[in-house]
Amino acid sequence: MSNSLSTPTQGTTPVHLLAGFLGTGKTTTLLHLLAQRPATEKWAVIVNEFGEIGIDGVVLQQQDIEVREISGGCLCCTTGPQLPVTVTRLLRDHQPDRLFIETSGLAHLATLVDQLKRPPLGNALAMQAVITLVDVRQFFDSQYRDHPVYRDQIQIADVLVASKTDLASPEQLSAFEQEGATMFPPKQAILNMQHGHLSPDVLMIGTVSPAPSRYRPKLPDADSAIGSCGWRFPAQQRFDADRVAQLFDQLPHLVTGLWRAKAVLYVHQQRLWFNWSAGQWGVESVAWRGESRFELICHQTQDFSDLEAALHACLVTDY
Repeated sequence: MSNSLSTPTQGTTPVHLLAGFLGTGKTTTLLHLLAQRPATEKWAVIVNEFGEIGIDGVVLQQQDIEVREISGGCLCCTTGPQLPVTVTRLLRDHQPDRLFIETSGLAHLATLVDQLKRPPLGNALAMQAVITLVDVRQFFDSQYRDHPVYRDQIQIADVLVASKTDLASPEQLSAFEQEGATMFPPKQAILNMQHGHLSPDVLMIGTVSPAPSRYRPKLPDADSAIGSCGWRFPAQQRFDADRVAQLFDQLPHLVTGLWRAKAVLYVHQQRLWFNWSAGQWGVESVAWRGESRFELICHQTQDFSDLEAALHACLVTDY
């Protein structure tokens, strides 16, 4: 990779929208992109989360990259008014050479793209190719494919990236690439990756996203019929590793219609980042040293008392 990436018109900051439905690996991918930042560039990140308890922003915290969280709803609707304020402050206080926005997994991208292109944001930002991550297994599952938000994220994308390809069959990958090649508007690129390893060359791909339209078909609110819940724990509160593992194994039985669960927990003298999606979960270490957090998203609001009891049963009481 070269020491610097080309930038658009002088006076504007390139903005990269990293999107994808719940559990497609956006935060992991962004972590790998940030690790490849040229030494000559200053980058900043805005991460949007549907739930009230921010997890992804914690994971993305790095000493030399400014990270801002907007939680409690999607930028396309509930938390949209916060975006201009957050962007303005980032540009004013830190003058980044490049801005990344990691969207909520339930974001209506078309609405968000329009907001980023219109003044006042459009005067300060240069919209780059919209990158949508796609778990190919979800792509062929009607539960996801028929969801209007999922379709919106696929259609508005300039670049489609098949994520978690190690979990998909060769037949699924081939079918995804073939269908992607026939989509309209045409995609600028259809890529695939494993474990979030996406080349920074993707940042150089141009955009063909349409200019802000005067009419946009109304889509259901991103947060309609969706439930979420989260918990926070003091930074010094430790969790038992075996009990946490059992908890993540049992999550589908504790939460009806579970879509996504993630946490940053203090386990065995280290902070670990847990991710549950599509019936599987994994764990990685993170640099975060603040409070522990746990959050989930499911099909509908429900009684989370059994889950809360199971979560508290993971606590180590003699800390």
